[in-house]
Amino acid sequence: MAADERWIGRAEALERLGVKTQTLYAYVSRGRIAARPDPEDPRRSLYAEVDIRRLSDGALPFGDAPRAPPQGAASRGEADLHNSLSLVAEGRLFYRGRDAAELSREMSVEEAARLLWDGPARDPFALLRPRVDVAPGPSVRARVFAALARRAEEDRSSLGRAPEDLKAEAASLLNETIDTVAGPGPRLFLHQRLGRGWKVVEKDAHLIRRALVLSADGAPTPPVLAARTAVAGGAPLAGAALAGLTTLTGARLFQAVWEASEWVTLVRLEPRRLASDPPVFADPDWPGEDPRAQALMAFADLPPDLLRVLEASGGRAAFPLALALVARRLDLPRTGACDLLLLGRLVGLIGHALDQAIDGSPIRARLRYVGPEPRRAPGV
Repeated sequence: MAADERWIGRAEALERLGVKTQTLYAYVSRGRIAARPDPEDPRRSLYAEVDIRRLSDGALPFGDAPRAPPQGAASRGEADLHNSLSLVAEGRLFYRGRDAAELSREMSVEEAARLLWDGPARDPFALLRPRVDVAPGPSVRARVFAALARRAEEDRSSLGRAPEDLKAEAASLLNETIDTVAGPGPRLFLHQRLGRGWKVVEKDAHLIRRALVLSADGAPTPPVLAARTAVAGGAPLAGAALAGLTTLTGARLFQAVWEASEWVTLVRLEPRRLASDPPVFADPDWPGEDPRAQALMAFADLPPDLLRVLEASGGRAAFPLALALVARRLDLPRTGACDLLLLGRLVGLIGHALDQAIDGSPIRARLRYVGPEPRRAPGV
């Protein structure tokens, strides 16, 4: 294997760069280090050794001169899109100008959806009924994907549709997806229906609500671009949401939530591991201290064993670890923290798809060929 084709694990990458995990994730998100799933364990990532070498040496290796960069934002891997849903400013997350951490104190998931979707005054969820033939699947993720795929086949293109029709479709889509996860039942609030499906005691169901509201959106990310691009090309809302969620499950944030969940489970079984430095499970797209984690932990009422995990992290969990701690506090399935992120972000991705379909800026991209020159066949 050539040096430029070598891929290394996170521990070696951190050691060679001399940085923290958040910085490594930032390098990846900015395109300075290439990453790919580990073939032996897709939950972990491998990093391009040549990129690590470039950054650790402070210069490009001999003979690896950079190409002249193409011109234009698209050539740099950037996209300039209008977004009226969320904003990260001064260390806070805002949903249409309102502090998400504050909203999570009392706002239901339905109310958060209506806010992000710029919905009508009337409640679009009020008259919805359960769908009898819920989508099957062995896991929450499989059932969500199956439900969205079925609706993507059934629903119309989003192009040229009236805004009120699209928003009604959005409510129906979210309602049906929650039923797919929780099972049909009384028309309770969405978080209560999930709580019943997961057998969470009623007094603790508010933690599901808080986690979903706080997970609904964040910094602009590839899942948002995927959802917006899909709907701009004519996909129904369900297809756009599916594009965004499948992209999310490969993103660093999703991997951080999974790794945090695995670590919390491990240290509960082997508390001695808390004596060593705990891993960092930061959201790579979030700069500095994360108010979403603070808002969730303030009401988590963690038992002593989980409090020790939080204290080992300096008493201030990043959002992936906060989701993992809440999932364990509620005794959700092993994938519970990832499921909370998936379902919460579904609300925001539907919102981005609506925003793009109703009033989005055009998405233009040019695929620039940089491969080998075509060869003529002999004698031609």
